[in-house]
Amino acid sequence: MVVLGAIMSILDITVVSVALNTFQEEFDATAAAVAWTMTGYTLALASVIPLTGWAADRFGTKRLYLLAVLLFTAGSVLCATASSLELLVVYRVLQGLGGGMLMPLGMTILTRAAGPERIGRVMAVLGIPMLLGPIFGPIVGGALIDNASWHWIFLINLPIGIAAIVYAAIVLPKDEVEPSETFDWLGMLLLSPGLAAFLYGVSSIPEHGSAAHVEVLAPMIIGIVLVIAFVPWALAKRNAHPLIELRLFKNKDMTVAVLAMMLFAIAFFGASLLFPLYFIQVRGEDALGAGLLLAPQGVGAMITMPIAGILADRIGPGKIVLVGITVITVGMAMFTQISSETSYAYMLAALFVMGLGMGGTMMPIMTAALATLTAHNVARGSTLLNITQQIAASMGTALFAVILTNELKSKESVTVANALGEAGDDQGAVAAVLQKFAIAPDQLQAVLARVPGDMADSFATVFIVATILVACCLIPAAFLPRKKVAPVDPSAMMGH
Repeated sequence: MVVLGAIMSILDITVVSVALNTFQEEFDATAAAVAWTMTGYTLALASVIPLTGWAADRFGTKRLYLLAVLLFTAGSVLCATASSLELLVVYRVLQGLGGGMLMPLGMTILTRAAGPERIGRVMAVLGIPMLLGPIFGPIVGGALIDNASWHWIFLINLPIGIAAIVYAAIVLPKDEVEPSETFDWLGMLLLSPGLAAFLYGVSSIPEHGSAAHVEVLAPMIIGIVLVIAFVPWALAKRNAHPLIELRLFKNKDMTVAVLAMMLFAIAFFGASLLFPLYFIQVRGEDALGAGLLLAPQGVGAMITMPIAGILADRIGPGKIVLVGITVITVGMAMFTQISSETSYAYMLAALFVMGLGMGGTMMPIMTAALATLTAHNVARGSTLLNITQQIAASMGTALFAVILTNELKSKESVTVANALGEAGDDQGAVAAVLQKFAIAPDQLQAVLARVPGDMADSFATVFIVATILVACCLIPAAFLPRKKVAPVDPSAMMGH
């Protein structure tokens, strides 16, 4: 049931990414305008995550989970009825408000139910949608758009949402809410707008090609200032119940796990952008074909994830994460050797190897963070982890998009091909392009023949960066617990 909710939330991010071109045609809009269907969802997601810990304590996890699924499902249905791009963006924000609560609530519910001894296995269950969403989203989205219409990428959430609501209402235990904590209004006014502004700036980087652009810098600086201002307020003695419990960082395992999670999310979610783009732009696959080619990654993750969950409970997560990251690094390094003619068997094998590593990485990291928390702090800890992951994923996506764009721009053949594409059938514009790049008409075919190889070289260069970033995750991973994690005394952890 919890996995159903998480699947809806995470799958929706990648499913919609496949439909952006369709939205451009449907609503006669620019790529920048259509991008708000993604950005609006992400900003709503980031804004509501900090509230989840307090709301779970105040209203109970069952009530809040039901509300989150209802919001997400209602938003999905409204998205399918949108008659304009503006309405679609508004409905995507509504979806994001529900979706942002689903993952931290799911972690809280499962962790409290399982207890610290079985948290590794619980995290392995919850990790299925986290790792497989980015892989199977393009498959689902491509199939629905090709065989039905774009409306169905949203309508598919209706039966899943209804099933999750009914099942949760029956299965989840009745909430036993303790006396209400005071709500941190100042924290909310600082942190939620701060995160939204920062992520808006980060998500604008690919569009402008640089972080130095004023439309990128201004919101990022405003966001950073608000988040920094939140820190002393969250740690102040008079603030007994801050929106985000930063005092959890007094727990060494939590701190190391958050650092490992941030580095891993930047590398993993950033690199996840590259694989489908390579298959589509260099090898000419459609969205559905690219999604199917990513399936070995999911198969690999499904094989190792349950094994890693059991081992994390028995021997501690540290050793497992080190092995997992090493395996991912090997798989990623294989992609640094690709060309425009690399065999599919080689690439599918590399993706399978990466999947094996992924199954033993992300969820054991979360296990290390949450296993030492008391029941009361699980909601706050899972909220902290989800904020970290959301920020890091957005940063990784922007980072790799900019590096890839700049690499492609540095290739003359690719630049010429793009300029000719914009010129279309206008012979005068075509002649101007040839003159600008000093290309004789009889040389044009030779220049264009280099495009696939030059594009593949650009991807290979970016995969070098991805490999280095993944390998850097070994540093914080080395400090994760290498024996069975034992719960700590709450007063020691909170410094009381």
